[in-house]
Amino acid sequence: MLDYTFEAEVIYWRGPAPFLFARIPAEVSEEIFRIADQVSYGWGCIPVRAQIAGHDFTTALFPKDGRYLLPLKLAVRNKLPPIEIGDSMDVRMQVEAREPGL
Repeated sequence: MLDYTFEAEVIYWRGPAPFLFARIPAEVSEEIFRIADQVSYGWGCIPVRAQIAGHDFTTALFPKDGRYLLPLKLAVRNKLPPIEIGDSMDVRMQVEAREPGL
């Protein structure tokens, strides 16, 4: 399992819900792209466990414009201090190995 700590900007993208995402820094994204074929379960999605402001959640990163995005689902946002587009947040994230056979 790979462990990262970084600051990420909150962005809006009218792609798949939830529309608010933490944009993974370029250097972290590059490292993840290098191992993506070993950890992705399809469509380029990367399973992760993340912690923001003391709250843990699981989700999947997905690639967009040469970086990965961390979805900030409404259920997660409701547990955090208010989040606005353009905010920066401290994130700790672990890339989880995909299950064998997937």
